[in-house]
Amino acid sequence: MKLSSESFKNGSAIPGRCAFAVPEVKSHIKLSENKNPQLVWSGLPAGTKSLVLLCHDYDVPSKPDDVNKEGRQVPATLKRVDFFHWLLIDLAPSGGPIHEGEFSSGVTARGKSGPEAPRGARQGINDYTSWFASDKDMAGNYFGYDGPCPPWNDSIVHHYVLTLHALDLARCPVQGAFKAPEVLAAINGHVLGSAKLTGLYALNPAVKY
Repeated sequence: MKLSSESFKNGSAIPGRCAFAVPEVKSHIKLSENKNPQLVWSGLPAGTKSLVLLCHDYDVPSKPDDVNKEGRQVPATLKRVDFFHWLLIDLAPSGGPIHEGEFSSGVTARGKSGPEAPRGARQGINDYTSWFASDKDMAGNYFGYDGPCPPWNDSIVHHYVLTLHALDLARCPVQGAFKAPEVLAAINGHVLGSAKLTGLYALNPAVKY
């Protein structure tokens, strides 16, 4: 089973057009095109009835103390946690490649609608939902894909892992505005095979990758 993309190669940089934000000299960042990457799969196991696609960043700072603060830097030694950027379920195995920008194109303040998605699939709420919870202009449920936006003062490059799971279920048994832990619990014991694709991204111009 294999997952690949024309938007970026495994282990290489994610293009700015597929990110939530890109670097900007005066304000450090500016909003970007926020397009989901192109994705294609092959070698699905026999008996695959649906696909689940998850995207997460495992390099998110566990404490916000230094995040995006002038004159400070998020240290590389800080403990890191997961941040989910996309939860796509009930995707038909025979649907063919996902096109760049098919599920997301542009930043939507207060989040895109859901859980209904193109191709008869469903999308859960990503972790921008909690990130923007106290922001009066941005608070809302963020369904679907929202791309990379690591701290502009982080000292490390962030790793974004897209994981495709082939299931023996035609429909993932979650409902409503579901989150990543619910999906992972629901598919436990139903995964026939998995494939991963990892992209890199940083907003700190001092970080090389």
